[in-house]
Amino acid sequence: MAAQPELLAPAGTPQAVIAAVRAGADAVYLGTRDFNARRGAENFDDEALKTAVGYCHARGVRVHITLNTLVSDAELPRALETLRHICALGADALILQDLGLAALCRACAPELPRHASTQMSVQTSDGIALLKKLGYCRAVLPRELTKSEIEHLRESTDLELEVFIHGAQCMCVSGQCYMSAMLGARSGNRGLCAQPCRLAFSAGAPGRHDLSLRDLSLMDRLQEIAALGVESFKIEGRMKRPEYVAAAVKAARNALNGDRDPELTAALEAVFSRSGFTSGYYDDRRGKEMFGIRRKEDVTAATGKVLSSLARIYDKETPRVPVEFFLSVCKDEPPSLAAKAAGKTVFAAADVLPEPARTKPLTEDALRERLQKCGGTPFYVSRTEIDLDDGLSLPASALNALRRDALEQLENALSSVKPINFTDAVNFADGKIVFNTPEMENAQCFTLSDMEKMSKTTPQTAETKPKFHVYVENDHQIPTDLSNVENLYLPLNFKENSVENVKNRVKCVGISLPRGIFGKTEAVKAALRRAKAHGIHTALCFTLDAVAIAQNCDMEIHTGFSMNVFNSASVSVLENLDVKSITLSPELTLAQLRQIRSHVPRGIFAYGRLPLMLTRNCPVANVKRCSDCKGQSDLTDRLGVKFPVRCNFGCSEVFNSRPIVLSDRLAEFSSMDFFALSFTTETQAEADAVLEAYRTGAKPSEPFTRGLYYRGVE
Repeated sequence: MAAQPELLAPAGTPQAVIAAVRAGADAVYLGTRDFNARRGAENFDDEALKTAVGYCHARGVRVHITLNTLVSDAELPRALETLRHICALGADALILQDLGLAALCRACAPELPRHASTQMSVQTSDGIALLKKLGYCRAVLPRELTKSEIEHLRESTDLELEVFIHGAQCMCVSGQCYMSAMLGARSGNRGLCAQPCRLAFSAGAPGRHDLSLRDLSLMDRLQEIAALGVESFKIEGRMKRPEYVAAAVKAARNALNGDRDPELTAALEAVFSRSGFTSGYYDDRRGKEMFGIRRKEDVTAATGKVLSSLARIYDKETPRVPVEFFLSVCKDEPPSLAAKAAGKTVFAAADVLPEPARTKPLTEDALRERLQKCGGTPFYVSRTEIDLDDGLSLPASALNALRRDALEQLENALSSVKPINFTDAVNFADGKIVFNTPEMENAQCFTLSDMEKMSKTTPQTAETKPKFHVYVENDHQIPTDLSNVENLYLPLNFKENSVENVKNRVKCVGISLPRGIFGKTEAVKAALRRAKAHGIHTALCFTLDAVAIAQNCDMEIHTGFSMNVFNSASVSVLENLDVKSITLSPELTLAQLRQIRSHVPRGIFAYGRLPLMLTRNCPVANVKRCSDCKGQSDLTDRLGVKFPVRCNFGCSEVFNSRPIVLSDRLAEFSSMDFFALSFTTETQAEADAVLEAYRTGAKPSEPFTRGLYYRGVE
């Protein structure tokens, strides 16, 4: 029989670690004070992290550390110092989002397993195969997958898979959300999402919450999911209190064991939910029943009585580590006890000698019964061997002290640090990243060792004509004047005559791949075959899934803004994947953009309504039929501001209310090789006007935003 999946619990505080372990978690995931996607949690400083790792390891529980945020060039040295400390404490795995940081972790700590965060948005078998090539051993899957899609991924890879089974779920696919960043400069990709989507965004009458989903719960389906062969079940909730963590872990453990506890399920819903729970994505039943908010009754349900009852789940130590005892009680020798667990053996000796028994001598059964009393420790006795001479007596207090001494030594031995080797494989100087060992190129799938090549291609100047990469949502938006346009990217469903009209007017005609692919990989591949039949051999890729699919279809690859390229190391990873141009993250500041080095052309999202969300559950469908909407609608926030919504290829995108405009600021971005202009709601005439403004440096005349290039994100 296959082993049960790992039960992975959240821990935002030291108290939550204890709650998770005592409730039955096999592993916990937690973050340091920096570089983790829940920076608003209490998290763990150096000393607290050391204590947490020791506590967990003494009880046979693994510790996964979250380094799952985007990291700038200036932050990379500090991130690797954090990694050095994590290695010194002997943590069990890293959870990573940033491609560059992950590659550097692989260089410096090759023995430490790397898990691809759900923030990497990987949702296809092609993408998971690419993760394996990049050195990851586990993929944390998106919450939006259906049962059949999870099953397909399991059948297509031997990479470990981790699935969310309980907790909050965002409206947006993880790693593809820019709403909090654009509206409040608090980035979800940097661990400080302000959750503006939980506010009123209405597709109909004012006051609706059409971007707020209910919390996920698959507690009734765990045995079914386990049968699929998934290796890890993940509970969300590092911002939640210990009682929630304990209740979720206990409920999951019961469910895996086939035990139903309606009272615990009700208590779990009471302690935190949004209008109850949903399993809509897993069941492939998306729709309005998946939406919910935190109601007044949801808040008041978590009474002190409920919390007190849940606290009892973890008020006592849980015996979870089997120990073997070897006891010797012999004449004229101090009694001794050897204790063995998890590969460690310790010895304890009494400070008294056994005496001849006056009435009732010791028996093996009596000694075995006393040794069983391990209460208050993480141990339970699995085996006992006793060497006992006849006719002896020993005070119960002496045997109890012997047992306590041995178990205390054993707990200390199991919690002792088992450091992981950290190699100074990279160093940082003058804003450049350099490998110290020549073999790193093959080991890491990328190299930054040639300092001369890092000098960057000739930047544009204020006098250089800017080069544009243009994306259009539909063929009717293709500008009439394509001067200065290097690359023109058509939609997946392009019209054949459009290719003939433009292929001799620009350097490169490409096809844009969707950010949300999920179970439609074959449809994307069919579209790429069609594109190649019409002379298109270039793909614009916004995710690792798209990169992998384009690679497998032998397309030239260029990457878009939502690859979340935040540093020079990430650039180098993509360079080694033979990417020909890279659009950098729209969350970078002008100063940060100038730091990033590249051997291939770099650009920025310079015009357009930045997609704030990619969602698999259309918010407009809550009030309109698709036949009425025809894939084009909008949401209205509590201030009356409208946000366009476009549906395509099974997903919806929510766009910013105003376009980014930099037409009069291009000279300040002269270190960039190209400027990406994205047309979504614009007509052809409006697209023509935008291009002309960017050619001439005209100031914007309509409402606009400068994005985050000047204000940055937290």
